[in-house]
Amino acid sequence: MDEEENPRGGTRGEVGNSTSDDSAIDGDSGGDSSDASSTDASADDGSSGAPTAAEEDVSPEDIDIQASIGPDADAPDASDEDLDQHKDPDVGLDKVVLNDDEESKGLFDDLLAGEPIFENKEVLRPSYTPHELPHRTDQINQMATILVSALRGETPSNILIYGKTGTGKTASAKFVSQELESTSQKYDVPCEVEYINCEVTDTQYRVLAQLANKFIEKNVERIEAEQERLDEMRTRATEDPNALEDTPYDSIAEIDERAAELDDDADEMETVPMTGWPTDRVYTTFFDAVDYKERVVVIMLDEIDKLVEKSGDDTLYNLSRMNSELDNSRISIMGISNDLKFTDFLDPRVKSSLGEEEIVFPPYDANQLRDILQHRADVAFKPGALTDDVIPLCAAFAAQEHGDARRALDLLRTAGELAERGQADTVEEAHVRQAQDKIELDRVVEVVRTLPTQSKIVLFAIILLEKNGVRNINTGEVFNIYKRLCEEIDADVLTQRRVTDLISELDMLGIVNAVVVSKGRYGRTKEISLSVPIDETEAVLLTDSRLGDIESAQPFVQARFDN
Repeated sequence: MDEEENPRGGTRGEVGNSTSDDSAIDGDSGGDSSDASSTDASADDGSSGAPTAAEEDVSPEDIDIQASIGPDADAPDASDEDLDQHKDPDVGLDKVVLNDDEESKGLFDDLLAGEPIFENKEVLRPSYTPHELPHRTDQINQMATILVSALRGETPSNILIYGKTGTGKTASAKFVSQELESTSQKYDVPCEVEYINCEVTDTQYRVLAQLANKFIEKNVERIEAEQERLDEMRTRATEDPNALEDTPYDSIAEIDERAAELDDDADEMETVPMTGWPTDRVYTTFFDAVDYKERVVVIMLDEIDKLVEKSGDDTLYNLSRMNSELDNSRISIMGISNDLKFTDFLDPRVKSSLGEEEIVFPPYDANQLRDILQHRADVAFKPGALTDDVIPLCAAFAAQEHGDARRALDLLRTAGELAERGQADTVEEAHVRQAQDKIELDRVVEVVRTLPTQSKIVLFAIILLEKNGVRNINTGEVFNIYKRLCEEIDADVLTQRRVTDLISELDMLGIVNAVVVSKGRYGRTKEISLSVPIDETEAVLLTDSRLGDIESAQPFVQARFDN
């Protein structure tokens, strides 16, 4: 990356009102005797007085509607009763569904007729931040101890949070952030937290642009609020010359001058497009936006290792240097990573400033996962919806996945959804096992779908060998089929050493099982087999536009038998 001047010094990379209609049908408009309701009343009594003004305005279409309702409103038939039930807000959806006859039932009626299992499914999703996080009190208190300085107007130390997937890192950080902002509002201290998911926002430009736009939006809201206060102040001062005594302004002219300054500030708040600007301009815009007012800002970078992997450490370098240049605000960085070693790739200066405080989240054990699931299940499900063995089984499955609470919650939610789809009264052990199979298949599908093209070709070669009866597949056999496939789709052919590396990567992903075996004087080789369902994996591969024609042009595979 070419070096260019940092805009703040130094160089570092690139920086018609429906109620009245219903009332007319019900015979209750709520109006006086001259209203159209008087016409309805006279019709009910059988009287035929002179037409009122409301009657004279009735159109032929209205007459047809009234005729279709029927002349005798006092003796409603079954359709009238159904209509009233649908209009009555106190009548539940289940009652309406039960009263529908067979002809009126639609696609979703049978599904709605069942008793729901969930009370609040959202508490089982990763996006939900609970009010209490079991078995993470120590880590939460550690974060709070570091960040409390923000409430004193001081700059908190930067924090790096480590831990495997599903160990409560993001949930705990969000919980502490919510508490921090809530307390800052309580004591009227300007403290803000901004969250960035670096798996999605994975370039320096996007991170800076997203942060700039968030602060621009807050600044504009602040400007508009102050302008409203100035308008009210101006109005009071016009009516009462003494109204400005307890204000910072001595005259209406000073109020107008401040209002003009705010207008100029608002005009300069230009939203950053997600592409198209030079990076140094984006950085300058972000710098000016965050420094517009006095505040302490905590920037939470989730999956920070993805940002470093994709774009290097330029973003972290620039953010870590900002405090020496800011006049009004202060910035603290909270990085969250699944990779304990990602700091090995950082510039030593960035590493030292970023890792001022480190917090490690250990994996949950089965008992801790059981507590977490029980805590969420009490809110997520109807009483009695789970059999006693559901939560222990979910916890046991997730404990095998390095204590992944996210996996445990997904498993419990999916089991509930499968039970609900089958219109079962309770979630049982069988639903959990079905959910485990479904989640594992979904994971495989997603991993295979996102593989690079060359890895997909290597995987397809292994699938073809297995489908043709070859067992104990070795690297040479995979390479031979791989070359034929590359010729079929006009793809570049990699070396056999590189193909061996790709097989090792597939092994690490859990898609294949590659075991090194000794062949005596013939040396060592890898014996390869699939670890995933063959038909489903092949179907996913064939959805790739480059691999879609392979099925009709599969190379001949000669089956080999062990002696």
